Formats: sequence, structure tokens, C-alpha cells
Amino acid sequence: MLSPGRHLVLGNVACGEGAIRAGCRFFAGYPITPANEISQYMASELPKVGGFFLQMEDEIASIAAVIGASWAGAKAMTATSGPGFSLMQENIGYAYMTETPCVVVDVQRSGPSTGQPTMPSQQDVYQARYGAHGDYEAIALSPWSVQEMFDLTVRAFNLAERFRVPVLLMADGAIAHIKERLIVPEKVEVLERRRPEGPECTPFGTDDPSGVPEMPLLGEGHRLLITGSSHRPTGRRDDSPRCMQMKVERINEKIRRARREITDIATHHLEDADLAVVSYGASARPSYSAVRRARSMGVRVGMLRLRTLWPFPEEEVSAISEEVRAILVVEMNIGKMVREVERAARGRAQVVSLPKVGGVLHTSDEILEAIRRLQR
Repeated sequence: MLSPGRHLVLGNVACGEGAIRAGCRFFAGYPITPANEISQYMASELPKVGGFFLQMEDEIASIAAVIGASWAGAKAMTATSGPGFSLMQENIGYAYMTETPCVVVDVQRSGPSTGQPTMPSQQDVYQARYGAHGDYEAIALSPWSVQEMFDLTVRAFNLAERFRVPVLLMADGAIAHIKERLIVPEKVEVLERRRPEGPECTPFGTDDPSGVPEMPLLGEGHRLLITGSSHRPTGRRDDSPRCMQMKVERINEKIRRARREITDIATHHLEDADLAVVSYGASARPSYSAVRRARSMGVRVGMLRLRTLWPFPEEEVSAISEEVRAILVVEMNIGKMVREVERAARGRAQVVSLPKVGGVLHTSDEILEAIRRLQR
């Protein structure tokens, strides 16, 4: 592990360090670019703190092992990229249904299919929300720096434990492979899952206002049944419409109810803005540069950066749409989150997409020119 203080490290290394400091003691994964340095770091450092690293035969087995480790009591994580993320979707859906806390890191690369294996993209953001079948609410975070690779990995573990859900860290190849300053704090906030206070528990149901049940562990003597099929609060299978409706509504409501606690944005220069730029992850870096350059030229433009992709910060974007006349959405895909911005704006402001694919970031000049076109 890194000592507290300043370091110059890759984003992937910062992710691994954040995971260990958040209490991660189990990692299972399969090699894939551009996420490999996370696996390498965990393989090196986890045994030093009493943890376990497993290289599995594929990504399907990796997420299955992570789910099992979580039910055995470990904070558990895997890391992958687009093709591996696709293979994990069925078991990620199982984790939603069984309310299994874990962290999945997707270091996004350009696709579809094999695509550009070492080149960055943000093409998986809808897969993060809708990749698994069925009804559920996703939590997905988006770092824009090496520091946030550390900070948001810690937050991902805390959210997973707090709400008993898989949490997705939607990084990209640019942030994963950039090397810049990381400040490792002396101590980070670490949350733990709710545990049964006695021998009796209902692992899949609760009267608690949070909607988050207590979580017993395998091997502790509880009559623990864990199934992805429709089940009662006890875990016993029950295919009745009423039982399934109660289950699905609760696992959705526990996230919707806490939307304001979960969603996280950063704003810059929006106080007097006539135009706004919305971006996230690596795309936000040239966006921020372009906004600063435009303001130095007298353009009243501000920026909203999404640190939480899902739940989407609809209320915050809606409020901005009432104050500006146009919103420019900058992202490394063919145009995905722009649809969410359009939905939140509800026609109050013009919404313009500035997409880019091909495995390269926008330049600050490209974004500045788009801002100028909106100013005219």
C-alpha cells in the first residue's frame, strides 16, 4: 500500500489503493486492457493486508466469485472493460436481485466488440444503467482524475455497503492510464453493511425506512437462502405476483428514496452563465479548459460535471436549464447522456450534442468552437 501523502501514480493504481483502504479484501478478475493495472496492483498488495486475489478463467466466473465472497463477509471487487463488462451482466443482475454489495470497475474502451482495445471511450454508460434485464436502479460513478479514481472507489464501496447493491465505477482508458498527483489521506471514511443483531433476521425484507435489509453471512448459522428467483423476505422462492411486486418495488425505492444522498455533481462558473457545458470523466477535462478560455474572452459560460451518472442528477440539470439558453453536452460516444439532459431540460433550453468516437478525446479547441457557435 502507498503511504499517506503525495504520490505520482496511474489512475488504475489509485483505484486499487482506494479499494484496499475502503476495506476490499477480495478481488477476482480476468486480464483485459485497459484495466489490467488494477488487477496487477491488487495481486501485489491484497496479500499484504490479509486479502485474496484470484485470476479467474473468465469474466463470468470473476463476478460470480465476487458475489460469493461478499456473502462470505468480504468487501469484494472486480475490474474489467467493455467486452468483459458485457459478460458480467447476467451475474450483475443476480447481484441486484440478491442485494449483494460489491464494486465493479469498468475501464471503458472504444467499441462495439473488440473495438480499439487500448483506446478510451465512454460508450458503456447506458450499459451501466440497462445492461442487466429486469427492473432495478443502478449506482454508477464517473471519475475525471487520478485523485477521483481513489476517492470515488472509496465512495463506491461505501455506497455498496450502505444500500446493499453492486456499484459501478465507470472509468475510461484515459483516466486509467494518466499519471498524476494522488494525495492519500491518513484515514478514509469506511461504512459497513447492516448486520443482524440476533439469531433471527429477514435478509430480503425490512421495516426500516431506508428499505435496506440487514445482511447475514454464510456460515453464521442463519437459515440463509440466496436465489435470483422471486423470493419472500426470508429468501424462500415465491413466484406469486404480489411477492415479486413487493421485491422489485423495494429494491428500486431504496435507491430512489436516497437519490439526493447518492447523486453528486461539480459546478464551475454557473452563477452568471448564459450557456452551460455538461460533461463527465475524461471528456470533462478539455471541457473545463474550454470553459475557462471562453470566459477569458467574455463568454458567460459555465459547466456542470457529472460525478454520478446513475442515478442521473435530473433535478440539478433541470434547474440549470431554467437559467441558461443552451446546454452543450460533451462525451466520448455517439451521444448518450445528452438524451438524459434533453429529458431533464424539457425544452426550456436548447440542448446540443458534441460527441466523439474513435478512441480520442475532444480537444479544447473543438469544444471552444462549439461554445462560440452557441453564442452566435
